Amino acid sequence: MASRCILILLDGLGDRSYPVLGDRTPLQAARTPNLDALAARGMNGLYHGDRWGIAFPSEQAHFALFGYTQSEFPGRGVLEAIGAGIEVPPEDVALLAHLVSVSEKDGILVLEKDRPPAGPDEIAELVKAVEEYEESGVRIRYLPTSHLDGILLLSGPVSTFITDSDPIREGKPLIEVSPLHSAAADPAAVTTARVLKNYLLWCFRTLTSHPLNQERIENNRFPINAVATQRPGRYRTVDSFPARWGLKALSITSSLVYWGLGAFLGIDVQKVPDNPDGERDLEDRLRVAMDFRDRYDFIHVHTKSPDTAAHTKDPWKKVKAIEEIDRSLGGVMNMLLQDPELLTVITSDHSTPCHGPLIHSGETVPIMMIGPGVRRDPVQRFDEINCAGGALGTIRGAEFMYLVLNFLDRAKLVGLMDTPYDQPYWPGPYIPFRTR
Repeated sequence: MASRCILILLDGLGDRSYPVLGDRTPLQAARTPNLDALAARGMNGLYHGDRWGIAFPSEQAHFALFGYTQSEFPGRGVLEAIGAGIEVPPEDVALLAHLVSVSEKDGILVLEKDRPPAGPDEIAELVKAVEEYEESGVRIRYLPTSHLDGILLLSGPVSTFITDSDPIREGKPLIEVSPLHSAAADPAAVTTARVLKNYLLWCFRTLTSHPLNQERIENNRFPINAVATQRPGRYRTVDSFPARWGLKALSITSSLVYWGLGAFLGIDVQKVPDNPDGERDLEDRLRVAMDFRDRYDFIHVHTKSPDTAAHTKDPWKKVKAIEEIDRSLGGVMNMLLQDPELLTVITSDHSTPCHGPLIHSGETVPIMMIGPGVRRDPVQRFDEINCAGGALGTIRGAEFMYLVLNFLDRAKLVGLMDTPYDQPYWPGPYIPFRTR
């Protein structure tokens, strides 16, 4: 029987079909003998974190995969802050923020260049110019995290119920910061929107007149003269992953947001650097996972390479990234298959299209499960179409974690109550019967 699970998460693996690939998806077009061999050893299907067509960002897709509801989600700003070691008091609001280049046209700010190239000294100087602001009892602090990215931490009578200012697409106007319709009468939301807009206007004027930007313009470089914001959130308390699922967990990743997600959910984190060698990146992480497998019940191994390739909007680059992943699996596949106590799961968090304006799209992603006792279906190819005919069918949201418990022989028989809480795993941390 399996006693532990390794989840190999290939970020943004799913996609659409493209004429340049013979009307196939990048995963269909890629040569993947190792993924196909693994699929042939197990049970296959499709996964989506919610309803088909909903386009999840990675952090919310992971949140669903790990068995949590979207109503429990604290916001990406909170997770990245935690991942960067920034304390977020429960009464504060954290937003994602980053420096951009804008122009003013007829009184409207237009995004000209998202995250223009800049050196660390330039960034430090510009951040220092806009790092703190206060108005109407609201304090705003810009806290850098990585390169041009940072966190805006808002303190005082503040609300999360406001719009973004970041339009995402270059050439488009920045978004007017407004209270959400549902909070239009909420004084905190109205105040937050007004003060944040004033701060962003102050950033634009302060950075536009900054000597460093005058120098950049003289050298035909984009000025870095504005701050764009998105995805506000507020810290909240949820069950830890071990408490909810009865599994001690580890996440192996190089991404700030997953460091924060791990800390938020009580999942231990092994921080690893990105390896520019695509074939070594995943293999190195899987070898780390195998070294830790006796200490954890559930290990999440994450690689962002398919998602990164898809964001270039070149399907062939994604094909290449997938083939590199497949070759990296060849070096560790025997270790995975020869462990008699290991449930191996390979899937993705969401689909990332290689064409069009969408950041992520709402199609399902393929999933496979291999391990002792897992049914073997006729699927011989690991892709979005072949896996649709597998024995797993379509898995949604927290169903994934229930399946993990099932294959680890930890699923509780419905109706049993070994603790005062109706936890989904068995046995629970019950109190021994005492005679005195």
